Amino acid sequence: MGDIFSSLFEMTAFGVIDLKTVIMWIIAFVLLYLGIRKEYEPLLLVPIGFGVLLANLPGAGLGIVDASAVQYTDGSYMNLPEIANKYGIMNFLYYSLIKTGLLPPIIFMGVGALTDFGPMLRNLKLSLFGGAAQLGIFSVLLGAILMGFNLNEAASLGIIGGADGPTAIYTTIKLAPHLLGPIAIAAYSYMALVPVIIPLVSKLLMTESEFKIHMRNMDKLHPPKHEIKHLKVVKIVFPIVLGVVVAVFVPSSAPLLGMLLFGNLVKEIGTSTSRLAEAASGPIMNTATIFLGLCVGATMTAEVFLSAQTLGIVVGGFLAFAISVAGGILGVKVYNMFSHKKINPLIGATGLSAVPMASRVANELALEYDKSNHILQYCMASNVSGVIGSAIAAGVLISFLG
Repeated sequence: MGDIFSSLFEMTAFGVIDLKTVIMWIIAFVLLYLGIRKEYEPLLLVPIGFGVLLANLPGAGLGIVDASAVQYTDGSYMNLPEIANKYGIMNFLYYSLIKTGLLPPIIFMGVGALTDFGPMLRNLKLSLFGGAAQLGIFSVLLGAILMGFNLNEAASLGIIGGADGPTAIYTTIKLAPHLLGPIAIAAYSYMALVPVIIPLVSKLLMTESEFKIHMRNMDKLHPPKHEIKHLKVVKIVFPIVLGVVVAVFVPSSAPLLGMLLFGNLVKEIGTSTSRLAEAASGPIMNTATIFLGLCVGATMTAEVFLSAQTLGIVVGGFLAFAISVAGGILGVKVYNMFSHKKINPLIGATGLSAVPMASRVANELALEYDKSNHILQYCMASNVSGVIGSAIAAGVLISFLG
């Protein structure tokens, strides 16, 4: 009888549960709580949180193994059926969909199909502040090197400042795949905390009078000199022209930006391609998001995540995000010093890729100080340009370091 109970106990995982496993379970539960209860980026935090849980189930074999584990002594790699047979479904999905860099561009295609470049095209001047908001990427890159990260790891950490999850994941896959889990968690966690971070940084750097700068009144006092007469045509031509120009100057940004612009093009063409736009922004994007979240979560085994390096990523990611917000605000403040037509610095704060959450948060902040000061459309000009800016920044980093 004792042998039977002993065998039953050995069949379970109770004997291999340790403190590190429990800590990772707690982290998984926190991510699930934030996604389910707080509704912070639930479409991503829920699959990521559950992926973390799967990766840390003792004996389940659902964690992502290091690349060296799928490599033979002669330097060649296992094929996908061999990976699936030896390491299971999560590793099969990871090495076929994530390691190849397939899913982030697909998600960008869906983002493009949901994006309206109209506000940016009507206010091209405001799009410049999407570039100023990329300050956090390169500031933290330098800081991370001083902290002891190598150049590729520092670039992957800095890209969190772009506030764009797919861009951060794509860059990390190319430059520092061993940091994918912590960087993805940091990127999406801080994106979810946009309603906290933007008000915090804005109130530190802006005066009450700057919060009250009324954009519509400014437009009345200083009307634009030029207006786009055929906006529909311009919105169709724009993704084609921008795609060619960026691909010529920064070819490595084409996988992300090209898919973003293609998604936007099929949306803007109208009814003749509406089915393509609906597919890109609906079932295709949703399926990609599920697998991306689960696989990223599954990279977060206790051995990878519970380290001093991960703590550095969490701190560095926050600094990258906050500095990017500050860079956009300071860019507007400098512009206002030399212009009669003042711009609300909150527009600079939205030069991130967290579309449209950053714009909504900035609009709500402006309304706190003046109930008639609706700046959402102005914020979207900077916000949408930030998507393009972060993709180009990622391309530049990959070109130099990849």
